[in-house]
Formats: sequence, C-alpha cells, structure tokens
Amino acid sequence: MAEVGRAHGIRGEVRLKLYHEGSELLGQRPTLKLRLPDGTEQPAKIVSARNANKALLARLEGVDDRNAAEALAGAVLLVPRDEFPPLEEGEFYACDLEGARAVLPSGEEVGVVEALASYPTCEVLVIDRGLDGKLEVPLVEAYVASVDVDGRVVQLVTIEGLG
Repeated sequence: MAEVGRAHGIRGEVRLKLYHEGSELLGQRPTLKLRLPDGTEQPAKIVSARNANKALLARLEGVDDRNAAEALAGAVLLVPRDEFPPLEEGEFYACDLEGARAVLPSGEEVGVVEALASYPTCEVLVIDRGLDGKLEVPLVEAYVASVDVDGRVVQLVTIEGLG
C-alpha cells in the first residue's frame, strides 16, 4: 500500500508515500502489516491519518514519539491479498505485474517488470533490462498491447523512442 517515509513532528506521526494515490483500500480499514527494513513483519493499525501534499500523515498504534517513528523509515505497509477489492474486466493490480516478462511482437524479451510508477501525466512500467539498465514504458496503448497476469507476460507494441 505504502512506504513509510520520514517522521513528522514529535508525536509519532509518519509520512506514508502511497503507491497508488487513488486507492480507497485504506479507507476500508483492512488488516495491515508492516514489513520493517530488516524484513520482519508485524501487525499494524492506523489510528489516525490526514492528507498532506501527495502523501498521508499517519499515526500507527504503538508509535508514540519521533524516535519510534524514525525507526520505521523505509518500512512498507502491506494489505493481505484476500482483502483487495475485486477487479473489473481488464483491470489488474500493480503488484501482479512485478516479475512479469516484457516482450516485443518479435518475441524478443526486453526485460522484467520491476514496478509500476505513477507520474502526473501517466503510469509507467519500470522494466529492468539487466546490464542495459532500466526502461520506463508508458502504460498506454501506443506502447503496451496486452497484459497477461496469469501468464506473467506484458506484450509491448514498441520501445522505439524510449530512453
């Protein structure tokens, strides 16, 4: 759902960078877990939250001061998959694309989808090309022909004109 950024204030608030700003899932009060930077996970509960400049300022249960909030920097807020809202036909979750192969019509493999990044003008697939670095492909019909979540393949139209 989000990554914990820096602490905010002295009372334990943290700045959450939401992976998908338009998601209404947090408003449904799902079960939450916090994956700490060391890889361990623990239950989490948001006790209060407010919007602030493309982020969410939140207080987590048990985090009562700035030191405790600072210790969470880099942690990731998770929601169990079975609590995701159902999808409409043709929709997919960004996490479903991570690890998918990105291929051209010729069958040439471009790389592996690492993430979905959101920009003000569009969303892009961040594709890891190994030694060739990363490539950002706009998630629009001119560049992406189809997404096969079950087959773990993103069929690209072209990468001409990109990075």
